[in-house]
Amino acid sequence: MNNFRLYFRYLGLSVRSQMECRASFVMLVLGHFVATGSEVLGIWALFARFKSLAGWRLEEIALFYGLIGVAFAIAEGSGRGFDVFDWMVRAGDFDRLLLRPRSTVLQVAAQELSRMRLGRFTQALIVLLWAANALTVQWSLPKIGLALFAILGGACLFYGLFVLQATLCFWTTESLELMNTVTYGGTETGQYPLSLYRPWFRRFFAYVVPLACVSYFPVLALLGRDDPVVGSPEWFRWVAPLTGVLFLTVCLQVWQVGVRHYRSTGS
Repeated sequence: MNNFRLYFRYLGLSVRSQMECRASFVMLVLGHFVATGSEVLGIWALFARFKSLAGWRLEEIALFYGLIGVAFAIAEGSGRGFDVFDWMVRAGDFDRLLLRPRSTVLQVAAQELSRMRLGRFTQALIVLLWAANALTVQWSLPKIGLALFAILGGACLFYGLFVLQATLCFWTTESLELMNTVTYGGTETGQYPLSLYRPWFRRFFAYVVPLACVSYFPVLALLGRDDPVVGSPEWFRWVAPLTGVLFLTVCLQVWQVGVRHYRSTGS
């Protein structure tokens, strides 16, 4: 609990420092809201022309979009320190964190709360609420809980990917752009059903980076659809988001291995 309190105090300091320039804060949030909103316009234009996509309607795709967008905004906003960790390694700033009697994960995670991501979060939440209202789904407490569980699992999954990206910097120093294909690229992938992609692509995002477990399978359960891709049982679709939590746990263990191999800059 002490670590949690310290983490939120770090974030509180970050928010207060950013609010010193409130006009800049508001403009950044609004700018990100508008920029990510253009993605929704693209999806809407696609369905305005073709009405459906391999049997999926606009409201159903919006549900995918909203769940993934909210989860990614939470992970990216609260894990900004891992996203820019390569700068800390090159400058030797990570050495200072090692001297403090607190977890390095806690200290890196609390470096900064990315204010721009509030715009993405708000925009994705609006789409999610619209989809939930437009769909003919009986929103019982178990289904609402599953939707929240999918957001939690998705946030953990993306957070784990940011941790992995930062861990590679212990060996490469520079952040590998290849990782962006599964972080930012994974966000784009998760906005559509897994059944639309090629078989090898499905296997990668189902078994290597389990993105399907925090988007595709839970959405099938929410919509009451069958699984034409892997034929997953119904019970699995309800527990699939737990995979995101387990993925983050594994990534944090890999981080500890990276810390043990850190050799400093020598400065």
